Amino acid sequence: MSNALEASHESAGDMSNALAARWQAFRRDNPKVRIRDEARALGVSELELVATGCGTTATRLSADWRHLVAELYRLGPVMALTRNDHVVHEKTGSYGRLSHSGAMGTLLGDIDLRLFFSRWHHGFAVGEASSHGVRESLQFFDASGTAVHKVYLTSDSIQAAYTELVARYRSPDQGTAQPVLPPAQRTDEQIDTPGLLAHWQALQDTHDFNDLLKRFGVDRLQALRLAGKGLAHPVGVYAPRRLLEQVAASGVDIMLFVASPGVVQIHTGPVHKLKVLGHWFNVLDDTFSLHLREDEIASAWVVRKPTRDGTVSSLEVFAGDGGLICQLFGRRKPGQAEDPKWRAQLEGLCQGESA
Repeated sequence: MSNALEASHESAGDMSNALAARWQAFRRDNPKVRIRDEARALGVSELELVATGCGTTATRLSADWRHLVAELYRLGPVMALTRNDHVVHEKTGSYGRLSHSGAMGTLLGDIDLRLFFSRWHHGFAVGEASSHGVRESLQFFDASGTAVHKVYLTSDSIQAAYTELVARYRSPDQGTAQPVLPPAQRTDEQIDTPGLLAHWQALQDTHDFNDLLKRFGVDRLQALRLAGKGLAHPVGVYAPRRLLEQVAASGVDIMLFVASPGVVQIHTGPVHKLKVLGHWFNVLDDTFSLHLREDEIASAWVVRKPTRDGTVSSLEVFAGDGGLICQLFGRRKPGQAEDPKWRAQLEGLCQGESA
């Protein structure tokens, strides 16, 4: 048995070494490609690429991730990054104190996060070569190898705190091989559509919507497609750009959500500096940046959810694979009605050409 195990480890190590060599060759030919796109081009996950650097550019971490996240405030000012395949949400500031109930966590303050720790499976400290030297970060991944959240040090970060955290949470396993698991999805025919819509109409709080999706085993885009225009109205794929231009011009405060599999990162407030660069539509403000691939938007929807404070409206943006790219809400607190200016801007999108 031990010989078989050793052979298995050697085989995994050989595969990891081969992947590292392929990655290095790809980088030589494509020096400006980001790691997420490198992983896609090589047919592997980002996690598998990061793991090949164990012992050199990466340190595998092991922790109850709630404990590690609860200590991130010690790093001082950092850049928090949450992304999916189509949008990047970057916020500069300091982490606040973590509050959590079981596997659900909340961080409020400069960096506003909702964390789903059941999806956090792997963590690494990573040192990436850049034009300004080595850029250090903490990076966390789900079981499929997708990045859920990254924390980058800035020139104002407390290096000693970072070094101490990495040393304390260093895993005994610094192997370069990294297994990953694939995800599953249900078809429309398997969904109880009447039950889904009845419970949607009876919502009392927008935060209950995720529980609704779980209860009926439906993904988000499926729910919108099944809902009808009274609850979810399709609008054009350039609706995010048009809406953000209106928001910047009117000064309406928004809440802009970007989700990875394990984190929702939120910007609350105005947006100012908008810029189009190729396929990317960008917000380039001082402490908040957004980079949205407009050519990868497959659909956008104005979504209405009943609550005890009245209807709450949002714009939800999806990719061709059905994945949620981002959501935009008007700024509000529980107990407050939705800003009429925000609602009017969304209704204006519905009057335009549908997607």
